[in-house]
Amino acid sequence: MKHILLISTKDRSGLIYQVSRILHEAGLNIEKNDEFVDREAMLFFMRTQIAGALDSREILLSLRQALGDKAHITLKPVTQKSLIILATKENHCLGDLLLRYESGELNAHIQAVIANHNDLEALVRRFDIPFYCIESSNDREAHEQALSGIIDRYHPDIIALAKYMRILSPAFVARYQGQMINIHHSFLPAFIGANPYKQAYERGVKIIGATAHFVTQELDEGPIIAQDIIKIDHTYSWQDMQKAGRNIEKSVFAHALDLILHDRVFINGNKTIVF
Repeated sequence: MKHILLISTKDRSGLIYQVSRILHEAGLNIEKNDEFVDREAMLFFMRTQIAGALDSREILLSLRQALGDKAHITLKPVTQKSLIILATKENHCLGDLLLRYESGELNAHIQAVIANHNDLEALVRRFDIPFYCIESSNDREAHEQALSGIIDRYHPDIIALAKYMRILSPAFVARYQGQMINIHHSFLPAFIGANPYKQAYERGVKIIGATAHFVTQELDEGPIIAQDIIKIDHTYSWQDMQKAGRNIEKSVFAHALDLILHDRVFINGNKTIVF
């Protein structure tokens, strides 16, 4: 069986040798290895794909003894992850993920789609995926309790916000810290918040983009996973920008989700290391 080993720790000489020795002595084969050193913080990051029969407890114990208690070490079997999607009314990002799911391109099992409007129910039902609607209300706490009730029933690995147009409370974000990713329709850090295409139009930009990022307490300021842009010109209205931007939102979101599902992303403060 294949596993992914993820390590982040203070950098020092001999780390790759120590890890490789432990894996070799356990009779494991390293199929792919990536590493990076953040020179400013002196932090070492390593992602290793290994094959062979292993005792996870013994491997982790040996690595902990070699690297120290402060090292962050995760050993995961290569398996399909579980996913819940949150949505509102816009169908382009959700529809793209559903098509990728049906064609087998998405390395995940979509457990359910939860929305705060009923507009997308018919679309989701076509793919035989459970759909839940928790209608928007002014009582944010009650709304989020209902949302958590459904999410916790499924215990997903990842929660994907596919144009989920609600601001989540700090308590909700903390509950699912590191699990939620969002697609924002601008090239962050520019044009944070609502109506970024209108903001971009008023500024007269010559490129527009999309950003997929982890959800944190600060609105649209979480660690960035993936971004891309397209060129525009002065003839574009903000509605034209919005239409052009939808394609890039889909591709950026799908790419970021693919990276997460294959354990290729480390969070490093407010940045990410992507292998």
